[in-house]
Formats: sequence, C-alpha cells, structure tokens
Amino acid sequence: MFNRIIINISTIILLQILIGCANKPIRSITYQYNPPLKLEDNIQIKNLINVQMDSTKIILLTNKILSDSLYNFHSLLICKDNNLVYENYFSGIDQKHGKKLGYIDHSIDQLHDCRSISKSIVSACIGIALKNKIISNIDDPIKKYFPEILDSVKSTITIRHLLTMTSGFEWNEIGSYASFFNNETQMDLRLNPIKYILHRSIVSNPGTKWNYSAGNTQLLAEIIFRTSGLQIDEFAKKYLFQPLGIIHYEWLNLTLKKIPAAASGLRLTSRDLLKIGLLYMNNGSWNGIQIIDTSWVEQSFKSFIERPDLRKYKIMDGGYGFQFWTYNDTLNKLPLEIIEAMGNGDQSILFCKKLNLLIVTTGGNYNKSTSQPYSMLTKYILPSLKEINISHKN
Repeated sequence: MFNRIIINISTIILLQILIGCANKPIRSITYQYNPPLKLEDNIQIKNLINVQMDSTKIILLTNKILSDSLYNFHSLLICKDNNLVYENYFSGIDQKHGKKLGYIDHSIDQLHDCRSISKSIVSACIGIALKNKIISNIDDPIKKYFPEILDSVKSTITIRHLLTMTSGFEWNEIGSYASFFNNETQMDLRLNPIKYILHRSIVSNPGTKWNYSAGNTQLLAEIIFRTSGLQIDEFAKKYLFQPLGIIHYEWLNLTLKKIPAAASGLRLTSRDLLKIGLLYMNNGSWNGIQIIDTSWVEQSFKSFIERPDLRKYKIMDGGYGFQFWTYNDTLNKLPLEIIEAMGNGDQSILFCKKLNLLIVTTGGNYNKSTSQPYSMLTKYILPSLKEINISHKN
C-alpha cells in the first residue's frame, strides 16, 4: 500500500512537470539574421551589412540569448546610424511591477516594465517643462514648489540636486528591492508619499554626495504636477509620447495613492523605448520637431558627479547625469563614453553617440544584480563594428 502511494505521488509530480513543460514555449536555439520589419512608426530600417556590422557576432549573441547563456532576455534592438538594424523578441519569465506573469512569449506589440528607465522619462519631462517655461530654472530651490519645507538645509535643495541624485536625503534603495526596508517600497505604501520623502533626514549637504533615490524622482514628478496641473503620465502623454507617436503605454500608480509611480511604473513597447533613445541620439529632435532642447540632452548625458563603488551590484564605475548613468570605456584604444537609462531586471537604453550606436534591451531578471546589457554591448555589439578604426581616426 505504501509503495503504491509513493508511485501515485511520483506519477502526479511527473504529470505536473509534463504539463508545465507543455505550457512553456519551446525556443529554437538556432537563428538566421533577417532585417527588422518596416512599420508605420517613422523608425528607419537597414540591413546589418549596410551599416558595416559583422552579422556573425550578432548571430553568436542571439544564440547566447536563445540558449540562456545570457539569461532571460525578452528583447534586443540595435540601432546604428539612426537605422534599426536588428530586432528580436524572446520568451521568458516576466512580471508586471512585481506581479508574476509566468512564462511569456514576448512580441513587438507587447508592453514591458521599464522600471527605472521611468526616471529618465521623468527627466525628459523636466527638460520639456523648462523649454516650455513651465519651470523657470533647475537651480531653483525646491522650497519654491514645496512651501511645506521649513528646514534650513532642505531649503537649499534644488531641482538640479534631484536630477543628479545629490539631494542629501537619507535613502536606502539600490541593492535591496526585495526588502520591505527599502525606502522606495516604504514610499510606495504611504498615503502621503511626498510628505514621507520630505520628512527624510538630511545626511549630506545637497550637491555633494550621490545616493540613488526614487524619492528624488517622485519629487520631480510632483513639481511637474504642481506647476502644470498634470500628473507625470498626463504630462508625458501631451508633451513627449504624442509627438513621438507613442499611443500604447501604461504608467502604473503607487500602491496606496492614485498617482503614477514616477520612478518605476512606466510600461512601453521596446520599439517605443527605441524612439526615446533616438530622440536623445538626435539631440532632442524627432521628425523635424524639437521636443527637447539640445542643451538639455547635452546636460542630461554629462557626468555631474562620480558614483560610489557599486561593483558588488555588478555596476561599472562612472558618473551620473540627469537621471542617466554614465561610463567611460575603450574599444581598440578608442575612448568611448557610454550613457545608460537603466531599469531593474535588465531594462536598458544604451547610448554611444561617438559611434552613433543605440541599444535597447528588456528582461525579466528583477531584483538580481546583473550587468548583462552592458556586457552584451562590450563583448558582442561593439566588436561587431567593422569601421571602428575609421571612427577612431575621426
């Protein structure tokens, strides 16, 4: 009788495994390059060969993703010389702002968490607000917008300090996203998140020390609201998304407050992330329309402060701009400045303006310390550029 029970239990477990496998799409581990599809979205398409890229290295990279040597990537887009030359989508385990979605067959029309790429979008909105004179100066003390601030040191915090993560507020976020003690998690669960942020202690003089904080970004979104009357999702729709032709998106709210989670709540398709990237690659211009001032793009990509050592989180040394990460690298002795809009889980927009190269990735590696997008860029994509020596001479 006992043996029969064991056999039955084993049979049930085996059936569950087989059912699970049946529900999980089977990925091919072989790949043959084809140029991306041409759609009515104003994104230009070319073949890899026509932009002097080595397709063998890109095929090798693709097979690394398909075999999970590069783990749980959901999309990869490569744009060279303003042309989309590679686009691929991959099945994998995913979430929607923390809610498990299971194994998803990702596709070109599918929304995906941007996570902290949302911060870079908020930064773009601040630039647009400045351009449209909704905000007068990013060196304005934020007390101008938050008269409830009474502390003398907090009164010296400026919009620039929020943009560069140098506000000085005590905040523990990076590397602890699965913890309730993460300040972003606590902010998300507050009935008054703005009050929660502004009541944090000051632990360094504003402008002197970098500390990653979703609170800074939420305050930037609140400034947008208090000056324009529009929540950040509505402002982005009017001034950024509509001019770019982005109509399919979602911006999730904070848990207990019906306002957008400014630092992490945006969901976009990979192609629309690419549009954001192309906007910055072209100095704020899209289809002949100057959406963001060129000077704002230049400042956004400038390293205003050096970041502390984050190698334990597999993040390269570098600096920080206006809600963008900055790195200095080399290829064949050519100095390269790499800029990144980075989100938890391997969400990334990587810019190398010197080579006119733009990369978009999405993934499902949430709350894990990985540097897979940057590794992908440096190990496979940059070495695929045949004309790197010509660029070096230029």
